[in-house]
Amino acid sequence: MSPPEYPEELAGPRAPAAERADEQTGDAGAPSPHYGRYVGLLAVVVLVLITLNTFVTKPNGGSGFAPGQQVAPFAVPLALGNLRGDANVATRANEGPAGRRPACEVRGPRILNVCELYEHAPVVLALFVNGGSCPNTLDDMRALRSSFPGVRFAAVAIKGDREALRRLVRERGLSYPVGIDSDGVLVSLYKDTSCPQVNFVLPGGTAQSRALLRRVPLSTLRARVAELVAAARARGWRGAA
Repeated sequence: MSPPEYPEELAGPRAPAAERADEQTGDAGAPSPHYGRYVGLLAVVVLVLITLNTFVTKPNGGSGFAPGQQVAPFAVPLALGNLRGDANVATRANEGPAGRRPACEVRGPRILNVCELYEHAPVVLALFVNGGSCPNTLDDMRALRSSFPGVRFAAVAIKGDREALRRLVRERGLSYPVGIDSDGVLVSLYKDTSCPQVNFVLPGGTAQSRALLRRVPLSTLRARVAELVAAARARGWRGAA
């Protein structure tokens, strides 16, 4: 008997159907041993590099997506919600551990879906680790958000403690969506070995420019967002004035 289809399915069949809780509880099964071992090891190695960069040096790792390149789709649980599960990063149906449904189709009130964000608007997306000075970039994004109506701001924590992430979101008053990538799969998909990594995405999902790989002065971040808006408008986006 095939496993049931969940309206808000995140991870693909990473665990037997018997281990997957009912969708109403918000629980998805744990990753399969084979997949979990591979992704877990990769995430741990890269997280060590990110942490060292955060505490010791200026992050200068992976460059993210090249301008004009389509960013990788994903759907992850929102930090403040009760949905649990691994990121869905499937680009087509039945893509094994990546997901049973294409990530762009996995949407709901408890999910941060990057495809939904860039569907009709430019996006500023930060990937970060909840440690050291890295989350300070989230404050910068919060400060700029009201200056750029129509632009979608969002962030995803790479692994880490869910409760600590919830405290961070509440204490810093982050009103834009913050998700959690519990198994760290976005590290490899987004070529992320820096903290933070801030991506600038045009409507439709292509990278507008190279990602920022460290925290920059607020004026610099403002200029980069303004460039994103100008590029989106040049392509026909008619967002808020």
